Amino acid sequence: MKMSTTTITIAVIAFALLCRLASARVFLHTGNCIGMVNIYRVMPDESLIEIARKFDLGFNEIADANPSVDPFIPPPGMDIQLPSAWIVPHLPSQEGIVINLAEMRLYFFIPGNDRKIMTFPVGIGEVGKETPLGTFSVIEKLSDPVWHVPPSIRMERPDLKKTVAAGPENPLGTRALRLSVKDVLIHGTNRPWGQGRRVSHGCLRLYPEDILQLYEAVPVGMKVTIVSQAVKIGTRGSRILAEIHRSDGTDYLAEALALLQGQDILEQVDLLKLKVAIYQKRGIPVDISR
Repeated sequence: MKMSTTTITIAVIAFALLCRLASARVFLHTGNCIGMVNIYRVMPDESLIEIARKFDLGFNEIADANPSVDPFIPPPGMDIQLPSAWIVPHLPSQEGIVINLAEMRLYFFIPGNDRKIMTFPVGIGEVGKETPLGTFSVIEKLSDPVWHVPPSIRMERPDLKKTVAAGPENPLGTRALRLSVKDVLIHGTNRPWGQGRRVSHGCLRLYPEDILQLYEAVPVGMKVTIVSQAVKIGTRGSRILAEIHRSDGTDYLAEALALLQGQDILEQVDLLKLKVAIYQKRGIPVDISR
């Protein structure tokens, strides 16, 4: 049977949409823990930077999960842990975009389905130029944005022009979401090796492939909540999990105990396991059940 041009076009579009959905990191959650920690065998000439991008992870999280491994020259054939499980940040309501600076990760609660989450690693503001905490909203979506260089950056780099046109030299990448806080964007990048690190002047950077997915899904007006939770407590079935991230000035044990008491599960916890998780700070959910 001969297919019409219209039928072929529709089929191609449908196939492209299916491929896009298949590549998206969408997780179902019934509790507050998503994903699973996996094992990966290092290939020749791979660093943790390449492996992180291959599995949509940030550099710091994969390095923290494998503290005994040289992140730049890991031995080929070595098995490493992929920190591809996360406890969802604790908030009164889970909606919109939630960014946890302590773990350098973004969570997107898909509208209309409170059981589906997309999550991506982010680059955040460096020390002294921190990404602000608070509740904001998306006020504008920008395709192929022009970068209007802030005066603070031009003072550091006087060689820069006032604007940088869209293209491979533009640090905003191909898409950007403007937030309702001065000069802060969620955007792509032309330097993907900075994901999961403190690299920006306050903006939030995503891998080029991740910002395309997020940009398509997020409407103007969506709520954006930025928090810093170095200690997260979750459950999976009957097991209690703790996820601990490195963060200066954090009283890890006090925060963990407060969260456990708040969820009325402190008596079910092995405090020695909790203290070991705090000492290691590997950034992956660890079973601390008795």
